[in-house]
Amino acid sequence: MLSKLLVRAGVALAAGTAVVATAVPANAASYSAFAFSLSSSEPTIYDFINSATSSLDMTMYELEDTTAVNDLIALENKGVTVRVVLDQAHKSANNSAYTSLTNAGVGVAWSPSSFVYTHQKTITVDGTKSLVLTGNLTSQYYATGRDYGVFTDDTRDVAAIEKVFNADYAGTSITPTDGDHLLWSPTDSRSRLLTVINAATKTLDVEELEFSDSTVVNAIVARAKAGVKVRVVLETPGSYSSEVSAVKAAGGTVVGYSDPSGFYIHAKAMVADYGLSTQEVEAGSMNISSNSLSNNRELGIILTGTGVAQPVATTVETTFDSDYSGGTAA
Repeated sequence: MLSKLLVRAGVALAAGTAVVATAVPANAASYSAFAFSLSSSEPTIYDFINSATSSLDMTMYELEDTTAVNDLIALENKGVTVRVVLDQAHKSANNSAYTSLTNAGVGVAWSPSSFVYTHQKTITVDGTKSLVLTGNLTSQYYATGRDYGVFTDDTRDVAAIEKVFNADYAGTSITPTDGDHLLWSPTDSRSRLLTVINAATKTLDVEELEFSDSTVVNAIVARAKAGVKVRVVLETPGSYSSEVSAVKAAGGTVVGYSDPSGFYIHAKAMVADYGLSTQEVEAGSMNISSNSLSNNRELGIILTGTGVAQPVATTVETTFDSDYSGGTAA
């Protein structure tokens, strides 16, 4: 056991040194995105997990993907330092993964009870690259759920994510910082979302599971009233009839999906001014609900402009267009 602890300490030190040595400005970092595959597995996520050579840190609201769990165990068995934070409010859903991982020697902690939910979905590999997800690792929903993942190797993004992970894993309090592109609940997610919305001058596309936070919804309505072309894709728009009516009355359009056994909008993403130099794209774990923005641990990412941000904006916008075209007008 002592030798393994020494190895882990050495790995952590080496990983920390690598982060400092490879620090690059934000405009030299790389960002990419993918939409979940709508199949029974998510090979992009598995490949990222299996790319770890020294460490892997995961925060996950729900972990019910046995392939991912087995991959984490295999990494641990190879000497990779694997640590996982699982949502304490979903012990029933997460218990199988918790038991399998702990029995294999993986470090697992239940999330801090100070949050209603730890709804964050993030994986960081080797302390140098993070994957920010809108969806959970719940394989039973992969084939029917719309979700996104965004990769960042921006040094300050990754360092900020790791700092929060270390605190949540240890059960200590922390006020997150945003690195170059992040937004956190409950710290600043509402204000950061409002910044994206309020900056839209031509178009604003919003794809959300929930749509009830009045401050954010009112800002979207205000953009439509100002002449911005606002399009919204929702899951079960009938649950948000007053909000939908307000968007439509302001000149926006809303489509939805409402079949519980069919295609399901689980994503949380926005694209403002797509294709313009001012474009912004946001994706993350936070829903447009007061609980998500004020009471949960949530993480998202915002990228601005063209250039390095373009691949993420294109992935989200192209997928949004398809979902918008296939939805039913609300």
